[in-house]
Amino acid sequence: MKNWKLPNLTKDKQGITSDWELLNQELIEGVQLKEVKSVIKDNGFLTEVFRKEWFSEFQDVDQVFQIRMNPGAISGWHAHESTWDRIFVNLGTIKVILYDSRKESPTYGKINEFRLSEFRSGIVTIPPKVFHAVFNIAEKESALLNIVDVAYNYTDPDHWRIPIDDPSIPYKF
Repeated sequence: MKNWKLPNLTKDKQGITSDWELLNQELIEGVQLKEVKSVIKDNGFLTEVFRKEWFSEFQDVDQVFQIRMNPGAISGWHAHESTWDRIFVNLGTIKVILYDSRKESPTYGKINEFRLSEFRSGIVTIPPKVFHAVFNIAEKESALLNIVDVAYNYTDPDHWRIPIDDPSIPYKF
């Protein structure tokens, strides 16, 4: 049958190679993704979370914390003026979305999306001044580890927020 195509039909673009490597996403300036393979052991599995040699420019680690998210939860848009985030999903499935609002950046206006899970682990490095949000897309609780170079300052937090639906960021959840 020739006339099966509906109006508004679009064809998917290639998103992965035959070796399941991700394609078609130019990374925002300073962002890095390191996918991590787990090692199956007799008593379970082992997953490395962080090794400084994985990153071209190593920044110190000053604090590691875990965030647990209910199904469908979104941690809204925020950026840090000087703090580097490194997000590692250790339970469930989370979408990490980044937006480059740095006018001097060669990737100004670019959005990156990463889907990370306990089944396909990875660590996303997010430079200062790049807005990011995390979204639990699993139907169960999810959790992530954040490995930061500057510990949270209780009296003067390096957190700058914008509403999740603010039109300044061209992304819809």
